[in-house]
Amino acid sequence: MAGNSQRRNRRTSNKKGATVGSGGQRRRGLEGKGPTPKAEDRKKHKKNRIATAKTRQAATRRPAPRRGGSKGTSEMVVGRNPVFEALRDGVPATTLYVQQYIDNDERVREALQLAGERGNINLMEAPRAELDRMTNGLNHQGLVLQVPPYEYAEPQDLTAAAYDNGEDPLIVALDGVTDPRNLGAIVRSTSAFGGHGVVVPERRAAGMTAGAWKSSAGTAARTPVSRVTNLTRALEAYKKEGLTVVGLAADGEHTVEELEQIAGPVVIVIGSEGKGLGRLVGETCDYRVRISMPGGAESLNAGVAAGIVLYEAARRRA
Repeated sequence: MAGNSQRRNRRTSNKKGATVGSGGQRRRGLEGKGPTPKAEDRKKHKKNRIATAKTRQAATRRPAPRRGGSKGTSEMVVGRNPVFEALRDGVPATTLYVQQYIDNDERVREALQLAGERGNINLMEAPRAELDRMTNGLNHQGLVLQVPPYEYAEPQDLTAAAYDNGEDPLIVALDGVTDPRNLGAIVRSTSAFGGHGVVVPERRAAGMTAGAWKSSAGTAARTPVSRVTNLTRALEAYKKEGLTVVGLAADGEHTVEELEQIAGPVVIVIGSEGKGLGRLVGETCDYRVRISMPGGAESLNAGVAAGIVLYEAARRRA
């Protein structure tokens, strides 16, 4: 009996695998840690950042549906060449007024043809005295084009559109840019490099006039512009949504090329050529960046500067 017991113990001690009393620890060590979390649930992932921003924005969004932001004022484009160019460049228009008994030269014929091709522009004939009254005595040369008020977007609409597309917001804000042509050029660059809109203040700033429409080369039809009463407050609201506010300044502490935050959700603030960023707006910025200029120029046109920064942001996001 004792010999049989010793043989059984010897066979047991020679067996491979877990020994008595291990509690299956080796088996548990081989078990996985569960399925990989979705991208939306992983911190620091872009989709998680967008999902979080959507949730935060939904909590603060007004319950009633918005019908767009404030409207600008209607505008009159006067003169044969300006009217022709506005029609050619796609500036929105409601009515083309033509003076009675006007000399039917080439510019007049071309303007009438373009208006007719649009199909949604009313053609009205009016006496010279009426056109003089409408234009406050300007030299209209017998042609007056009525441009409807521009309907501005709400600031939150720009970020909402980005999140709905699963993208980090890329927004341009203008501080003290008063030339409509610069505004139009910036709208054009914003559209070209995948931006989600432009923000302008109501006071001491260019609005979406016929000149801005022309400079945008038609991109104003698909790139929203928001007009705000207080730019600093609008930037603070964007910061609460998780966007980084980056101001462009000649004496910025960082260069555009080295600032990593420009690849994420960002508002790029462009100041005027002469004064740059205002004090309060500059203090609101999280970072101030400069554009490296080996040629030694002191400053760049606002439209050109915006295009350079937008290109760098688009390159980082590609």
